[in-house]
Amino acid sequence: MTQTNAEAAPDLPEEQLNRAIEELRGVLHDEPQRPESGPTVEDSMRNSGVIMNISVDVQIVLGSTEMPVSDLMALQKGSTVALNRRIGEPVDVVVNGRKIARGEITVLESDPSRFGIRLTEIISAKPA
Repeated sequence: MTQTNAEAAPDLPEEQLNRAIEELRGVLHDEPQRPESGPTVEDSMRNSGVIMNISVDVQIVLGSTEMPVSDLMALQKGSTVALNRRIGEPVDVVVNGRKIARGEITVLESDPSRFGIRLTEIISAKPA
């Protein structure tokens, strides 16, 4: 899968995240990190509950647009901003700034006054 410039994520935040996870593992164990042996399966199982409770920022991106500052300043209540997507096109699911999936907008069966996203595609992770 090819990525456009807008979709390409710099490697620096990925490295920082990996470093933070390794530091978290060390703190949770109260022991120095063992870079030569790495974490064991038992370590991963023990810490998975902690990792699974970390909050992440999830955004559903309906579309985007570019406009000059003068047009932005002219916006007021009732203004319409045209997006780069058409009705029926998939929306992007973005977690912590990284696109992870695409989906379609749907009405919740349990509450028809709300809508949600039905995932239609999971975007595979970039190989390390």
